[in-house]
Amino acid sequence: MTLKTDEDVEGLERLIVQLSGLHAEISQLAKKSPNDAVNAFKLKLINKIIAAGNAILPEGYRPFEDFEQFDTDDMPSNSDVTMILTQYMEQTERYRSDNVVYDYDWYYKIDGETSNIKAAMPTKVGQK
Repeated sequence: MTLKTDEDVEGLERLIVQLSGLHAEISQLAKKSPNDAVNAFKLKLINKIIAAGNAILPEGYRPFEDFEQFDTDDMPSNSDVTMILTQYMEQTERYRSDNVVYDYDWYYKIDGETSNIKAAMPTKVGQK
């Protein structure tokens, strides 16, 4: 699956930043209190980011095809959320890496063609 538009690239990069920020925050909580439940406010934001990930990541890249979001009636623990966010981060980076190409620098591929949008070097080369 390829990125189709500049907006797809923007959405992917926004997702990467949001996942990274959430992961850093929840990882700190998980180190202190791994079994404590995430509060409702944080869970709402986490579910929003996971929903964005599910919308952006095509089939084959979603870490768990049947996972939509955390159940707000059964509050997950800090360690549960950290585990899921880690999986989303890994798969998002795999998708990003599969959609960049080297042409004297790293660029995103959009609709199968090299774009003019610079990208970071892929970290998951050849792992399609």
